[in-house]
Amino acid sequence: MLQVGDRLPEGSFKVKLDDGSAKDVSTHELFDGQKVVLVAVPGAFTSTCHNAHIPTFVKNAAAIRAKGIDRIVVVAVNDHHVMKAWKEAQKAGPEIDFVADGSGVWTKAAGVEFDLVNAGMGVRAKRFAAVVDNGVVKHIAYEPPGGKITVTGAEAVLASL
Repeated sequence: MLQVGDRLPEGSFKVKLDDGSAKDVSTHELFDGQKVVLVAVPGAFTSTCHNAHIPTFVKNAAAIRAKGIDRIVVVAVNDHHVMKAWKEAQKAGPEIDFVADGSGVWTKAAGVEFDLVNAGMGVRAKRFAAVVDNGVVKHIAYEPPGGKITVTGAEAVLASL
């Protein structure tokens, strides 16, 4: 499980572009030489993620960037088509990157997988928010189960910056 001081595992995510094509984006491209807020969620469009978690980042994106953050990245074990539709539904605009870890390869490499097989959702990512500087975790908080956002919302991230 990712902890403060860990380097993010290498890998890539898929992103659907505006022209309908898809491209792979490497962890190097997303994190090297940048200070990034990385937010992982169990699933796009799921009630807590869609209604309570990610809207805090959409609302506070400018304030987060004003604290010296170069990029905000949302990742989920969903496909790139779903992540693009979710970004549009959230009205996130260019301030937030939504990236897909469709098969959960990066999520497993990071040790942040969350087994929801018995709930019919497969293996997903644990809900967390991290501040990553040049690929190294400087702050990370994991949300306890229960469907509430207490330590991983944008307000908590802002307080950590």
